[in-house]
Amino acid sequence: MDVLSFPFICCKLLFFLSESSFASDTITSSQSLSDGRTLVSKEGSFELGFFSPGSSKNRYVGIWYKNMPVQTVVWVANRINPINDSSGMLVVNETGNLVLTSQNKSVVWSANLSKEVRTPVVLQLLDSGNLVLRGERDGGSETYLWQSFDYPSDTLLPGMKLGWDLKTGLERRITSWKSPDDPSPGNFTWALERQDNPESIFWKGSRKLTRSGPWNGLRFSDKVVFSRTLVNQTLSLRQRFVWSKATQSWELYTSVPIDQCDTYALCGAYGICIISYTPFCQCLIGFKPKSRGYVDWSQGCVRDKSLNYSRQDGFIKFTAMKLPDSTSSWVSKSMNLNECREKCLDNSSCMAYTNSDIRGEGSGCAMWFGDLIDITYFQDGGQDLYIRMSASELGAKGVPTTKIVVIVISTAALLAVVIAASYLVHKRRRNIVEKTENDQIQNIDLELPLFELATIVSSTNNFSINMKLGQGGFGPVYKGTLVDGQEIAVKRLSKISEQGLKELKNEVILFSKLQHKNLVKLLGCCIQGEEKLLIYEFMPNKSLDSFIFAQEICKILDWSKRFHIICGTARGVMYLHQDSRLRIVHRDLKASNVLLDQDMNPKISDFGLARAFGGDETEGNTNRVVGTYGYMAPEYASGGQFSVKSDVFSFGILLLEIISGKKNRGFYHSDNKLNLIGHAWKLWNEGMPSQLIDPCIQGSFNLAEVIRCIHIGLLCVQQHPKDMPSMPSVILMLGSETVLPQPKQPGYLADRKSTRKDYSSSTPESCSTNTITISELEGRGQANFAADYLAKNAGSVPLGFHVYQEPPVGHDPWLCYEMGQ
Repeated sequence: MDVLSFPFICCKLLFFLSESSFASDTITSSQSLSDGRTLVSKEGSFELGFFSPGSSKNRYVGIWYKNMPVQTVVWVANRINPINDSSGMLVVNETGNLVLTSQNKSVVWSANLSKEVRTPVVLQLLDSGNLVLRGERDGGSETYLWQSFDYPSDTLLPGMKLGWDLKTGLERRITSWKSPDDPSPGNFTWALERQDNPESIFWKGSRKLTRSGPWNGLRFSDKVVFSRTLVNQTLSLRQRFVWSKATQSWELYTSVPIDQCDTYALCGAYGICIISYTPFCQCLIGFKPKSRGYVDWSQGCVRDKSLNYSRQDGFIKFTAMKLPDSTSSWVSKSMNLNECREKCLDNSSCMAYTNSDIRGEGSGCAMWFGDLIDITYFQDGGQDLYIRMSASELGAKGVPTTKIVVIVISTAALLAVVIAASYLVHKRRRNIVEKTENDQIQNIDLELPLFELATIVSSTNNFSINMKLGQGGFGPVYKGTLVDGQEIAVKRLSKISEQGLKELKNEVILFSKLQHKNLVKLLGCCIQGEEKLLIYEFMPNKSLDSFIFAQEICKILDWSKRFHIICGTARGVMYLHQDSRLRIVHRDLKASNVLLDQDMNPKISDFGLARAFGGDETEGNTNRVVGTYGYMAPEYASGGQFSVKSDVFSFGILLLEIISGKKNRGFYHSDNKLNLIGHAWKLWNEGMPSQLIDPCIQGSFNLAEVIRCIHIGLLCVQQHPKDMPSMPSVILMLGSETVLPQPKQPGYLADRKSTRKDYSSSTPESCSTNTITISELEGRGQANFAADYLAKNAGSVPLGFHVYQEPPVGHDPWLCYEMGQ
């Protein structure tokens, strides 16, 4: 080697080291980050660098999870100003500001520090995913001059804050990307409303989708923020909007649970959503539905008796409430509750009031003006709300206030004693009943084994959330693996479900006597202490609905597989009706209750709602209508009359869903207000039944065979049971080319809610949206609800309760919640 070249090589090596061996999580004002290089946080959790999203060629600076197999970006700097080549450079400039430049050194993006910083500044990527500029403020103390956590993109990471810094005016909000190829701000936003009574709201453009309810004094001081912390730092928990191939729209993924009552303004003005009742929407006491005939809950409720809008009015106390939309509200921290009441009475526009701060005995005053919107009843939690009512509604005309107080207190005290005594008696009876039920189940000649609880706990990793397969009205279902390697599915009865115990007993008794290749096999049960478990064979392909309603995987089920599933399901139902030791009506036949084994063979599951007939019985009647809206036969849903034809109707719905790839419940067509049955009937009469066929099976079917199946489906869903074929006849029709009778008009032709929202016909790829199962419809009227409410809220006035036999409205299709990675 030339002696003169050695110093040159050393210099080049030192230069290379100075450029590439600086601390991998930091750069200083003497360094820069060019396209192709990255920063990695100290523990290797996050990485920062240049990237191109999706199929885009544009370059952005972003932060993503370092160790995820698929690049998952959680923050983007230049969301609205991409770079179109690889000339980008991220640098801390001479004034201490963080800037992103390209080509001719023009600034593409900047941290926009308000003041120049002459002291040394360091840019560091932390293991929290926060990108920070560290430097000295006036006074010499080191601090964060800027941080990416103050400027979220589409992801809320642990430690981030959502909302307003009232000192600086900085707002932190989460906004979706426009598309997988474009991270610029999209149409969905999660933000905190800056108002007297702040609350977090999810927006689609300018439309509210759901809200948290106003904050109550336990969460904020000088900053209006929502923050998340992470106990286990080894997890990567995030809250973000992601793109769904199924719906071609953005979906919100989060660890916060949601139900139908979280849908904004679901029940309209003065309507209240109660998740445990059917329908979900009710009117508050003293109110009635605004619409006449069929109840359109979006129109809300109106008062039974008009207000005087003066001090002659009074208030009714409602407890356990999610407070109304606080857009038209006012808050005073200095008033107490009595002062709040007086001020509300003096203002004719004030419709409700409560404490704004529930710490201790409660303090502050919050008042609502105008209609009360988006109220929910919580069985556990919630707040008191005092709603303005007519004096005549309160029954207070001519009665002195003192006397009212005495009457109310006396009545409340007496009621409390009665409720307490009733509760103790009920609890004792329930314990006796539960013990009797358990003993009965264990003493029945089940013809199947009893599992030890320890075995099931071990097989499911102590019922780990990671082993959870789904959630039904009965309770959660978990995957488990026995010591011998056999995979199982474990249905766990919810401890608070009285009805579930009856359904479990029903399923054990019936299932132990059923054996058919198209029924899910019950392997055993476990009744030990409070735990009540059913153990089934595991179905690796889950349920039929997860295929036919998901556009990204629906092609897996071509027509031959779908026809195989149709025939297998029909044979399973015929076995229940005719060939089993008992004549059984399933009463909840639907796509989510048809499971698929590894070879895509169908197996009917979930016999908790089934009914067995004895002797020559062929039909029954009940005051307790159970099943799922969209699959119930008309005579059953309206009158409680059920028979084997009830399952035939449900099978017909299932058949049309398999062919169309669309759900009957929530089906939407832009040209009409028909449901799937009505749409199929319309196409049949117009001679265009082929338009019903799912595009996912195009090219894989015999047209005549599919049209024949549509014909059979329409025969099954005719209005009157006497016109419907039996299941043996259905199987004969499926397996032959005999001439079929012409179908008569089906039941439920129209979508019974003309204002129904546009639901997606397919399920987001990682979110299974199950149809709501109705456990009780009739026989649970206003008196029962009032008794339940009073049992939980002694001394409070019960909510009004109006029962209408219409299906509850679900969520907007975009909103889907599940655990983050």
